[in-house]
Amino acid sequence: MLDRDHAAAEALAIFNIPATVWIDEGGTIVRPADITPADDQFRSFTHVDSSVHREELRRWVHDGTPPMAADEVRAHQYLPTPELQMARAERRLAAHLRRTGNEGAAAPHFARAVELAPFDWTIRRGSMPLTGQDPFGTEFFEFWQEWEAAGRPGEGFTGLEDRA
Repeated sequence: MLDRDHAAAEALAIFNIPATVWIDEGGTIVRPADITPADDQFRSFTHVDSSVHREELRRWVHDGTPPMAADEVRAHQYLPTPELQMARAERRLAAHLRRTGNEGAAAPHFARAVELAPFDWTIRRGSMPLTGQDPFGTEFFEFWQEWEAAGRPGEGFTGLEDRA
């Protein structure tokens, strides 16, 4: 799926990328957005034990046992602040301006989005390719260091970190 406007990320309350949202056949979210890696390749970075998620997935597929009850899903979903909502609007406007050839007009809106939500991975890292930055290069690692120095804000935003 290509989500250049981050509409799915916004609708599904995704704060960090990559993230996984578990949705059943009826379109109901049974596990909100969270980092649920398939393996432990990035465990030192995420602090997530992938076996927990694999076991939850097996129970769901084999036994029909969803990982969370509906009220638990809602309690663990990240609700955007007014600042984050404004940052998303700024980023969306910037992306539109860039796509229509108005890169100069887009730049201040990308900057304002980052100013409003400096540690939102979807905005910061997701905007990097649109602003000429490498999302796997120096700019990303500088962002990661800022995030780390700030105490990893947003990490465990769903409250699911105790499950991993």
